[in-house]
Amino acid sequence: MKTYLAKVGEIERKYILFDASEAAVGRLAVKVANALRGKDKPTYTPHIDTGDFVIVVNAANAVLTGSKNVNKQYESYSGYRGGRKLVSVELVRAKNPERIVKEAVWGMLPKGRLGRAMYRKLKVYAGMDHPHAAQQPVKVSL
Repeated sequence: MKTYLAKVGEIERKYILFDASEAAVGRLAVKVANALRGKDKPTYTPHIDTGDFVIVVNAANAVLTGSKNVNKQYESYSGYRGGRKLVSVELVRAKNPERIVKEAVWGMLPKGRLGRAMYRKLKVYAGMDHPHAAQQPVKVSL
């Protein structure tokens, strides 16, 4: 028996819709990252992007468990001395709620060229509306 390795031309991608309302961010991010990588398919190949496009709606309603709503902070660094910025979850949720889900998913994807290609297939929206209705996304429950 030979091991099947997917080729770039053979990959069929579909659109998957996740509803983040009342879902724990970490558990949602695991499912989304696996769908982006293609690990939920029998044709998964580690060095090829075999994943699907993923749409996440209601990102503003995603739940952080424990004391993360108070204690968690997002960090960015400009590269200069004193260029470290810390932003609390409350401020991020008020200003850009999509960032919470995006950063959780990015942390679970491989780093490098392949991971960036997978990350580009992720579309996150704060509300229920999204412009991908024409692609007929398949709704997946958590």
